[in-house]
Amino acid sequence: MAEKKKSNRGGARKGAGKPKFIIDYETCEKLASMMCTQAEIASFLGCSLSHLEHDKEFQEVHKKGLDKGKMSVRRQQLRILEDGNATMAIWLGKQYLGQRDKQDLEVTEKHIIVDIEEDDG
Repeated sequence: MAEKKKSNRGGARKGAGKPKFIIDYETCEKLASMMCTQAEIASFLGCSLSHLEHDKEFQEVHKKGLDKGKMSVRRQQLRILEDGNATMAIWLGKQYLGQRDKQDLEVTEKHIIVDIEEDDG
């Protein structure tokens, strides 16, 4: 009887299959703090988006990075406000204090009269 040779293709042999992809969580957090999307981070790392979406630790690191990025934006906005930028003051008042522009419209047959006032909230 002829002896069968073992095939080196496929199966459960040692080292078979795709090597495990190691995620660099520190890099992921830095990219997320720059407001990068998960798809952009996956592209940068060279892995699939699905791989990151199913990694619980990545999800936590990504949220932490996004939160840091938002705090950085807010810090810069407040610096602009402190430098006396009236537009930024108005915008921040609308976002955080519920302030809004009050617009009164009066309609006549031939003209529209618009009276715009700032509401201090």
